[in-house]
Amino acid sequence: MSVTPISINERLHSVRNEMRSQKLDAFIIPRADEYLGEYVPAHNERLLWATDFTGSAGAAIILKHSAAIFTDGRYTVQVRQQVDADQFDFESLYDTPQISYLVKKLKAGSRVGVDAKLHTYEWFKNAEAELTKAEITLVSINNNPVDVCWQSRPMAPTSPIVLFSDDRAGQTSQDKRNLIAEKVKQPGADLALVTALDSICWLLNIRGADVPRLPVVLSTALIDTQGRVKLFVDLNKLPDNIEQHVGQGVTFFADTELANHLAQLVGKKLLADPTASNAWIQLTAQKNNAVLIAGDDPIALLKAQKNSTELNGFRDCHVRDGLAVSRFLAWLDKEVQQNRLYDEGQLAEKLESFRKHDPLYQQPSFDTISAVGGNAAMCHYNHNNGTPAVMPMNSLYLVDSGAQYLDGTTDITRTVAIGKVTAEQKQMFTLVLKGHIALDSAKFPKGTTGQQLDPLARQYLWQYGYDYDHGTGHGVGHYLSVHEGPQRVGKNSNAVPLLEGMVISNEPGYYRANEFGIRIENLVAVTRCTTLFQPERETLKFEALTLAPIDARLLDISLMTETEIQWLNQYHKQVEDALSPSLTGEDLAWLQQATATI
Repeated sequence: MSVTPISINERLHSVRNEMRSQKLDAFIIPRADEYLGEYVPAHNERLLWATDFTGSAGAAIILKHSAAIFTDGRYTVQVRQQVDADQFDFESLYDTPQISYLVKKLKAGSRVGVDAKLHTYEWFKNAEAELTKAEITLVSINNNPVDVCWQSRPMAPTSPIVLFSDDRAGQTSQDKRNLIAEKVKQPGADLALVTALDSICWLLNIRGADVPRLPVVLSTALIDTQGRVKLFVDLNKLPDNIEQHVGQGVTFFADTELANHLAQLVGKKLLADPTASNAWIQLTAQKNNAVLIAGDDPIALLKAQKNSTELNGFRDCHVRDGLAVSRFLAWLDKEVQQNRLYDEGQLAEKLESFRKHDPLYQQPSFDTISAVGGNAAMCHYNHNNGTPAVMPMNSLYLVDSGAQYLDGTTDITRTVAIGKVTAEQKQMFTLVLKGHIALDSAKFPKGTTGQQLDPLARQYLWQYGYDYDHGTGHGVGHYLSVHEGPQRVGKNSNAVPLLEGMVISNEPGYYRANEFGIRIENLVAVTRCTTLFQPERETLKFEALTLAPIDARLLDISLMTETEIQWLNQYHKQVEDALSPSLTGEDLAWLQQATATI
């Protein structure tokens, strides 16, 4: 028996009824769950349920007689296609702060409800302070109105925890926990709260299938100064031999038991990140007279510095990923020559089909950005959010994709010539490549941050009056999150130095609205530089991990220096040497042509 879908109007009506019963004048629905990660499992897609908006960032505010949805610039077009304008006003996530919006809309004495599990502690305290000035009360509710009203809510994920072998991790969980225990001691804490799912999985050498694109387990952890861990998780997911796998000092509890254990923290000093962990946990701990010590996730920095086993896994999986990408690009060139053109969705599926031949392949590491023509000018475009466009002849095709393998995570972007391209497109591609080469070639003293290196990638665009609005690089986890902190390369302030063993992306780009987009992305590992003659300081450099040709048809060689041409030739020789032993026939011939010396 089929169930008739409930309209958005009916959903809002039911939410408002629940708000009325809780005496709320407004209710905020963020696009987040209690783990506050980038990806949200289907059963936690509350914003989608309430609005029909499928984007990855946003929030809605439901008032008694109106509602608004807040999104960023990536979704200006999409949100109007998906969300009913009769039910929602459209607001900017950044130009119209939600709390300022509420202060304008509500009278003194009003009550604003939030599910504190879905907001950071920092956001909650700032919102509370701003609303208090306007004599409006921020209420941390116990029953989320969406959860109460969501009748056909998907089931929570039930896949069992996967034990990630010490041989692949390069270190036992016991050794990791001993290191983290020292980090917990440093600020004088008794224990630390860990809510980042990739941190928990790294710490315990486990993986899962609870979140799309991210091989993690929905869970929360507390770790003390002895390295003992309490893991709060669905106990039905535990495999039989997990105690032996993680070693002594790890105890497992049902996720519903977390509140009871927080109640036992009387007088304890709890290290917690106010900017990344949810407000409910920290408010509950405070309520039970725990002392909060604000600090970063103690696992993040150690996790980011890959050991030799993890780095070897990265190297191995990038050879196999380079083969898949190269086979796809060879196929694409052949199809274009035959004037067979496909839509963005078909192209993304074809690329994944090559990766699926690898027995260690698990899933994409993020939603593939398969973008033709003007769609590529939207740097976070997703063809699944509308009707995929068909590739036009004489254009640029941008494909940003990645894979989760058992031995590592990949992320690569290539911009490809489809037929003839313009001189201006060649110029812009070459300026982007020059920036990519400058960053890749950098040698820098230990202690240098990604923010300090960021101008290297932008300098040539800047000289022509151009720039791009996204960061230049993000960290990448080892069979974990493709967007890993705390390091990054970007304009924004980031005091985290790039340390040996970190893996980051190098991805400058250029975007001409409604016309074309260009991005060139490789992953690189931070390694020690040993080639300098008598350096005065310890110096680091980058090792390229990604192995796939860069489209030389898009080059304006007149803009390149001899050193840059040499870099490209050396990189392409590295690609050919790594991939050619595994290729035959037309694929090998394509690779040899694509990596030919210029």
